[in-house]
Amino acid sequence: MKINLALLIIFVLAFSFQVKSQTLEEISLTDAISGKSLSIESLTDQKGLVLVFFDLKCPFAKMYEERIKNLRTSFSNRGFRFLLVNPEASLSESETLKNYIDSSGLNLSFLIDSEKLLTKTLAVSKVPESFVLMKVENKIQIVYHGAIDNNPQAEEAVSEKFLERALNQILGGTMPSPSQVRATGCNVRSF
Repeated sequence: MKINLALLIIFVLAFSFQVKSQTLEEISLTDAISGKSLSIESLTDQKGLVLVFFDLKCPFAKMYEERIKNLRTSFSNRGFRFLLVNPEASLSESETLKNYIDSSGLNLSFLIDSEKLLTKTLAVSKVPESFVLMKVENKIQIVYHGAIDNNPQAEEAVSEKFLERALNQILGGTMPSPSQVRATGCNVRSF
């Protein structure tokens, strides 16, 4: 009986090590706009990849819509690629996401993370939460993650633009400091 229990434990442990989380380089998600599968690896071909976790049901995300547009306009022609990632949507909602992008004027790819592969790998906890990924020595690294700025409710009252500062620091040849700022917004379900 003890041998069977020991074998069962060894089997479970061996299986759990094989089911380890994927690396950023291995993750591919479906773009709601094009319907194509896009790999994070292929999207980090520029100076940096800016991911903003965004959910249409989150009022905080909607408050940031104009700020995201402005950041994309300011930095996309300077080597940064911007994408939205929805950690709560399923593939069946892709038409809704596509219609939203078309009507909002955001003009961004909108990745669907229905299996939460990217969400769990990056340990996303809030919407909106931003990440800047860069290739460093052929490995994708998170160089900034957290809040876009310090005031979700009132853009005119923003006194610290965390994401913008991080992108400017990268353009200036330094790594973002601080590299992490606690995001505020809607909680992301982790199951």
